[in-house]
Amino acid sequence: MVGERERSRFAVKAEAYVALTKPRVIELLLVTALPTMFLAAGGVPPIGALLATLLGGFLSAGSANAFNMILDRDIDRVMHRTKRRPLVTGTLSVTEARVFAWTLAVVSTLVLGIFAHWLAAALSVAAIAFYVVIYTMLLKRRTEQNIVWGGIAGCFPVVIGWAGVTGSLDWPAWILFTLVFLWTPAHYWPLSMKYRDDYEAAEVPMLSVVRGRPMVGIQVILYAWASLACTLLLIPVAGMGLLYSGVAIVAGGWFVVEAHGLYARAIRGAREVRAMRVFHASNTYLTLVFLAVGIDPLLPF
Repeated sequence: MVGERERSRFAVKAEAYVALTKPRVIELLLVTALPTMFLAAGGVPPIGALLATLLGGFLSAGSANAFNMILDRDIDRVMHRTKRRPLVTGTLSVTEARVFAWTLAVVSTLVLGIFAHWLAAALSVAAIAFYVVIYTMLLKRRTEQNIVWGGIAGCFPVVIGWAGVTGSLDWPAWILFTLVFLWTPAHYWPLSMKYRDDYEAAEVPMLSVVRGRPMVGIQVILYAWASLACTLLLIPVAGMGLLYSGVAIVAGGWFVVEAHGLYARAIRGAREVRAMRVFHASNTYLTLVFLAVGIDPLLPF
């Protein structure tokens, strides 16, 4: 019985540490990094650099997310969707979380620097610093544009992936960086509409709280169109083929239509604007585009 209780306690702790990393967020980051490495290599990248970059990127993002939970634990206690996070429930102490976050930061930097490239490691450190200091500490509680500029942290995986393979940063990497930057508000603001009451209770000035649903809708449209334009810019710059071009146009068009639908429902004053439909569509859109980014270099056309 004692052994079973110990195993159960260990499992609970392990699950809490995993939760600190926000694994579903990391999953999306890896979706952008992996295809970028194929584009950077013009085909299949060296397996060592690929594995080191993915592992280092995973640990780096996990570190940033853990620091974020430490700093935002007061907000997490108020918001319904975050009240079961480990620092709110007391499953982990702040000291445990802090040691974990710093350990991931150090290990991720060493993995990227030693086994991929030190430029990738430096970009990883910059990503952690940006997410923790610029977004979490300075912007999130002060401005409705928090997710716009704070979202830059989520753009780093593409340049980390590119640098991990090439040891440099070229124009296609910056275009993909910009794509994720433009996509992020169109992705996150619909989610903030869904959880508007949570953000209002926590006094976080999300656009949906400060400006209302119609303004969110028009901003999502603008960023969706900008994302589509950015994907098309990659075609001449990176010499993308038919697969990528077709996916960029069709998927981008579909995302724009979904964005217009959100706005139309918002200005009609519909009781349910189906914001999560656009949120999920944004995930699918970005995944399709980056799948095409990774597959296109493997094709002869």
